[in-house]
Amino acid sequence: MINVGMVEPVRLNLKSKFKFMCHKGIGCFTRCCGSTDILLTPYDVVRIKNRLGISSSEFLKQYTTIQIDENSKHPNVILKMGQEGQRRCPFVTEEGCTIYEDRPTNCRYYPLGQAIMRVQKENKIVNEEFYFLIKDENCLGYSEDREWTVEEWRIDQGADIYDEMNKEWKEIQLRRDPQGESMDETKQKLFYMASYDLDAFRKFLRATNVLDFFEIDNRELEDIQTDEIALMRFAFKYLKYIFMLEETLKLKEEYKEKFLKAYQSKGN
Repeated sequence: MINVGMVEPVRLNLKSKFKFMCHKGIGCFTRCCGSTDILLTPYDVVRIKNRLGISSSEFLKQYTTIQIDENSKHPNVILKMGQEGQRRCPFVTEEGCTIYEDRPTNCRYYPLGQAIMRVQKENKIVNEEFYFLIKDENCLGYSEDREWTVEEWRIDQGADIYDEMNKEWKEIQLRRDPQGESMDETKQKLFYMASYDLDAFRKFLRATNVLDFFEIDNRELEDIQTDEIALMRFAFKYLKYIFMLEETLKLKEEYKEKFLKAYQSKGN
């Protein structure tokens, strides 16, 4: 989500072409980096908080706000802008973005927007991804001669890597509780922690011994405990399992009763 300009009502695919270029010599350089809402993904948080050298808990508290989705009731993390004037991004100066190599997914995609819908095709539900062009009347980048396909732009900006990292999380965002229940406050807290606050999620796993409940091979178990990306991927599996969206994990027989009482009875 990045609210800048108007959205052209034309669906684009990976082969669609458009003209755009942004660089320091252009007259509107960095003007688009303010007065906007930028939704952060889990991988965005990992990259930025590591760039800043702080914990995910510290980053979330200092640089973000929470916005509850009206339909899914999922808590989304929004980058906190400055409070005065143009409400500038905290990481942008006149010289440009100070975290450019680790900038959020939405910034990488601009001037494109990305959307994913669950649609029914041939008697099954699939995720359909498409793109659209965001037209900002104050942006001079559209007047540049550099032509791209959507696919070329994604790769050039590194957005394809971010999409891959967030793929399973996006699936959770699109799914609904199979029992038709909205996400209550307890589930919201779990979703927020496992999605965005990996440092808190790691502490949660250690404090509750959750990893002991599941059949996880030793290599994956070691990766979860030592590698942040592996931890993030496990968090997505855990959310799918807890919210009963998909049986992504297998409980050990001796822990089934204990786990069900401790977690599912609380609505987790």
